[in-house]
Amino acid sequence: MALRYSKNLSIIATFLSTNLWCSAFLLSSEIGVLRNRNHNKHFSTTDEDRKEGVTEKDSDNISPLSSSPPPSSSLLSKRLDGLDAPTVWHEFSPLAVKHKSINLGQGFPDWDPPRFVIEELKRSTDPEYNDANQYARSAAHLPLAEALRNDYVDYQWKESDLPTDILHNLDAVTNIATATGVTNVLYCALQGLVNPGDEVLLLEPYFDIYSSQVKLAGGTPIYCPLRSDISKLVGASEFFTLDLDELASKITTKTKVLILNTPHNPTGKIFNIDELEGIANLVSDYPNLIVLSDEVYQHLLFDKEKEPHISIATVNNGQIWDQTLTMSSAGKTFSCTGWKVGWAIGPAHLIKAITAVQQWCNFSPVTPTQDAISRALVLARRPYEGYDSYYDWLVAGYEQKRSILIDALENAGIITPAMPRMAVIKSETPTKGEATETIMPRDWALSRWLTTTVGVTAIPPSAFYGPDNLHLASNTLRFAFCKNEDTLLEASRRLEDYHFPTVSTSSAAAATDAELSS
Repeated sequence: MALRYSKNLSIIATFLSTNLWCSAFLLSSEIGVLRNRNHNKHFSTTDEDRKEGVTEKDSDNISPLSSSPPPSSSLLSKRLDGLDAPTVWHEFSPLAVKHKSINLGQGFPDWDPPRFVIEELKRSTDPEYNDANQYARSAAHLPLAEALRNDYVDYQWKESDLPTDILHNLDAVTNIATATGVTNVLYCALQGLVNPGDEVLLLEPYFDIYSSQVKLAGGTPIYCPLRSDISKLVGASEFFTLDLDELASKITTKTKVLILNTPHNPTGKIFNIDELEGIANLVSDYPNLIVLSDEVYQHLLFDKEKEPHISIATVNNGQIWDQTLTMSSAGKTFSCTGWKVGWAIGPAHLIKAITAVQQWCNFSPVTPTQDAISRALVLARRPYEGYDSYYDWLVAGYEQKRSILIDALENAGIITPAMPRMAVIKSETPTKGEATETIMPRDWALSRWLTTTVGVTAIPPSAFYGPDNLHLASNTLRFAFCKNEDTLLEASRRLEDYHFPTVSTSSAAAATDAELSS
């Protein structure tokens, strides 16, 4: 990474070595926006967007992104209070379309699954080969459960600290559940575990679905932020750290669930063994505390030797195995997010929380996609396109895409080499005469400006924080590089064409230091 400067606005961009995203860190005293303490309300600041939005005066009675009044409270469950408002995706995806911006915000692949995965789906729906067109077993399509059991035993957890008597006795029938994507796995787990008034710990920034699902289950989200240190900006895993003492202070007798996400979305951080063992030690002191570990990016590792993925269920000789559900899915791994195949693996008494809920809502996940993934998991371990496995090929492709995004910022002329794995970008103030009394958070304002002016869309990470810690996101942006090369190259061209002005290294460094200390 590198360090570059321009005129009025500083962006510290961390180019991640661990996941699908680059996180950009912004520093500016001139954006002129204030963060909003109400997590669900963000307001446009341009005249054009105000015509489509609302005034601050109306903010208590109307959605900031819609001119229609909300449905009567007598029609909707009170569980939906605050959850029926537009999300960050509702704002920035349409905004990108409206301004014909390159959308590097939402993190889904914009290419098709590999051919061998598609062929397996065809096979699953063809009665001549393998008729999987009817209901599956409610808890899990058994061929998929068996394939998952074998993959964890023979590959993913083979070299882990999980005792062999637990590992080799994993049962496809009782230790594995599948659902309609890992989002549905999480929903079923929370509905099956959380009682009204229970507290659920979330590590900020967090995938935005987490807090909403906690509230739908009647729980209370409790937030513990990952802390960042600008002096350790060598990669996401080093920059974002977990203060175990701070985490311990958040745990009470009311704490029922801790949701862990590693590799982490949206930062790309991979939790290291010390952090995971520390969490396990804390959890083990509370027998009724359950860890839901979201590990959907476990195969997307750019340096498996330096930053391996470790499942918290396995650490300290399986210290909290009986308190952990490990969750994952096929969507990002096989570039088939629309197939919605998710799963959980763990002790039978926790798996029951998922299966007991699922049988009374969607009954069973989609059979053909489960069936296809059951064989794709086996094929993915074989040599593929000159690589030792499909997973190695996948990571190599993402490394190339990551390099294109890094080069996009460098080629824009707004980054000057100065510090490894770090970049500071200074650009023009987002919009001339932009309102200074808006309640829009700073990262939100810059994301809108990049979309409407430069034509490249990022996502403001304040959407992934609770109301008390929004300020921790004010200097950050998230870019996704899980896009095809043409998309990334077009983003590069637009960044370069904007002609960001530059200033001297010493001037920008002084400005950065001053803002960090303020």
